[in-house]
Amino acid sequence: MNKKIKHLLSIVLTFALFNVNANTLERFDWTQINDGASSSFGKRAGLQAIELNGKFYVLGGRVPDQSIPAFGNSQFYSDVWQSSDYGATWQEVVQDGTAPWAARAYFQAFKHKGYIYLLGGQDSIAVNNPGFNVNCLPQCQPFVLQSNFFNDVWRSKDGKNWQRMTAAAPWEGRAGLSAVSFRGWIYVMAGSVNDDSAIIGDFGPARKYFNDVWRSKNGRHWQKVTMNAPWEPRAGGVALVKGGYMYMIGGEDGFVCNEFTPRCPPYFNDVWRSKNGKRWQKMTANAPWSARPGHQCEVLMFRIVCFGGFGLSPDPTQPFAPANPIDVWVSFTGKHWQQLSGDAGKPWQANSPADIKYDFAAFSVVKVNGRFKPSIYTFGGDRETFDPFDFDQISKVDNDVWRFSWAYQLDKRRILYHFD
Repeated sequence: MNKKIKHLLSIVLTFALFNVNANTLERFDWTQINDGASSSFGKRAGLQAIELNGKFYVLGGRVPDQSIPAFGNSQFYSDVWQSSDYGATWQEVVQDGTAPWAARAYFQAFKHKGYIYLLGGQDSIAVNNPGFNVNCLPQCQPFVLQSNFFNDVWRSKDGKNWQRMTAAAPWEGRAGLSAVSFRGWIYVMAGSVNDDSAIIGDFGPARKYFNDVWRSKNGRHWQKVTMNAPWEPRAGGVALVKGGYMYMIGGEDGFVCNEFTPRCPPYFNDVWRSKNGKRWQKMTANAPWSARPGHQCEVLMFRIVCFGGFGLSPDPTQPFAPANPIDVWVSFTGKHWQQLSGDAGKPWQANSPADIKYDFAAFSVVKVNGRFKPSIYTFGGDRETFDPFDFDQISKVDNDVWRFSWAYQLDKRRILYHFD
């Protein structure tokens, strides 16, 4: 096939994809690529995953550690795993504990100018509880968590060899931050520092949330864009790039409801976008999907696709009952949203809220095994309920790999592509 015909068919394909709608995406379904038993990398949440040069990478994260009686105690990872077959099998390229960057979770990793960049996040250790024997949780436990929050920046071309760009960026160390590569710049925004009172009680400094925006060309030298974006300070917001804009979607400014939270649940479902990180346009104050943290949004076939996340039980008599949202929502601009139905609208083939993950990793690709197959891949994630009397929380953290993609193989008769 000559180049002119290929170019023409590419234009036709682009036009067709540009005009997809929710009905088109309802032809997608969820396929488990690896059940976790053979994924090699261990169970983890708060991890990151990247596609670079046709290879998949999984980095960092945490898993519950109940060897020390401290509520929320975790083991943190500093390993890197690589897959060359779209998530089916995995090889460890950096052994846990040998990466030059500290073990961490709730950090960011993304592609920028041919590199994997890694920045921010947190770890925690169990320390003696100064409030031990006070008759309430978590103060009545002998140990309580104490966290470190990072603002270092690293980069790698292969996931194995890492270069430290800075040990301490000018933005405050934080977890649950958001970051994107946009128009030649790295943008970092939002996040939080200090541990939530729901985890450590009333000891230690109060958790602080950010609505600042910073940018850098290379991760070493940073510019402050704004200290007060118009969206509320938050952690766990999703940042993505689409159509010449950066987006900020959802998030949280608290774990649970108490007398100090401004609303219950203390989560967001607003959507904002910006061309420069300083001036933001509010697309909606309240999207039709439930407010949530721990979700992911990816760009697929010219649409924003959001799914997953954490939900609080609405029943005060069962505060730890699973309530994670079983839904998938799509939007062209972030202003108007449509919910997918059928198999497409059940992430991970979920049958109940207990099957829905939060704090998982995800990214989208256009091709699979060299063929046109727009897909979203997900990796690991959390289904914990944070019930302090549930001593099997580790079984609710995953290490499986899933793909959300067209239910049938696209060919040139259907989509006018495949230039074999």
